[in-house]
Amino acid sequence: MPQNQYNLHLKGFVGGADFDRNYVDYVLDRCAGKPVAVLIDSLGGSVATALSIAAAFRNHGQVSAHFVGMNASAATIASLGAAHISIDRNAMYLVHKCSSAFFEWGSLNADQFRTLIADCEKVAADLDKLDVNIASMYAAKCKKKTQCLLDLMKVGGWLSAQDALEWGFVDEVTDLADEPAPVLTDAVASELTAAGIPIPNVQVQKSDAFSAFFARLAALFQSKPKSQISMNKSFPKICSLLNIDAVSFINGKADLSEEQLAGIEKALVINADAIAALEEKVNALNAAPADTSSTVVNDVASEGALQKSEVELFCDAYNSAKLLYKQV
Repeated sequence: MPQNQYNLHLKGFVGGADFDRNYVDYVLDRCAGKPVAVLIDSLGGSVATALSIAAAFRNHGQVSAHFVGMNASAATIASLGAAHISIDRNAMYLVHKCSSAFFEWGSLNADQFRTLIADCEKVAADLDKLDVNIASMYAAKCKKKTQCLLDLMKVGGWLSAQDALEWGFVDEVTDLADEPAPVLTDAVASELTAAGIPIPNVQVQKSDAFSAFFARLAALFQSKPKSQISMNKSFPKICSLLNIDAVSFINGKADLSEEQLAGIEKALVINADAIAALEEKVNALNAAPADTSSTVVNDVASEGALQKSEVELFCDAYNSAKLLYKQV
């Protein structure tokens, strides 16, 4: 089918502006009771959005989905509600196990590690349930056992259009003149790597700069991540300024937030201003003429005799009495 004859084009990130459930509902409502042709070209995204769109296609009942380019993950799930699914002969298709974003940075004690492990086990259990649910949907389409699809999702390799047809993910392979073979660009390669999706063996865009980039990207994807050495160090004045217990280092490099750097910059400016003010006062004192000796006064004389202690008064009385005795 020529691309200008599709009622709905779903491209890019599933859940983004070009692959949105609200937009899908809007088009389906306008085509109520009529056949709807959908073009899909996406590397995947939100599973929740994909499940919702699949249900919308199923409820409409007259949706035909057609894959072009490279399609993976949530994009394949979204198509499962269509009554008929086709794929261009040059397109590719990928299913894999579900994943969840994870990031943990810093140092943990034994109790905190146990809590983290428990939380991770809960997430893993939820992902297992999600995998079984998605595998059962694939199995219903492919007319195979759920475990068979789970095994394929675990492998997570790219399927050609013919492979997708033989598995039963699609109902038809087309060969349309206006659908060129997918070309792997640096942007697409970056998206694949960021999503943890293997890079397919397809035509590479001819560019010396891109070839070098692609080689580095492939090496990065295939290599194991290097271990990181993290530690905390105490710098009393800096930690007091930032209101933290210690500064964290990874492989010898400190990690500070923009807010913390702004705090340090502010403190340095305040100190610099204070030093400049003190220097100005010192320079003013050095420039002023010195006082002459005539201005020096005897403060002690002007204040009168200092009051004597009781011991001194006793000694004075004793000496006076002794002198009087001798005179007598």
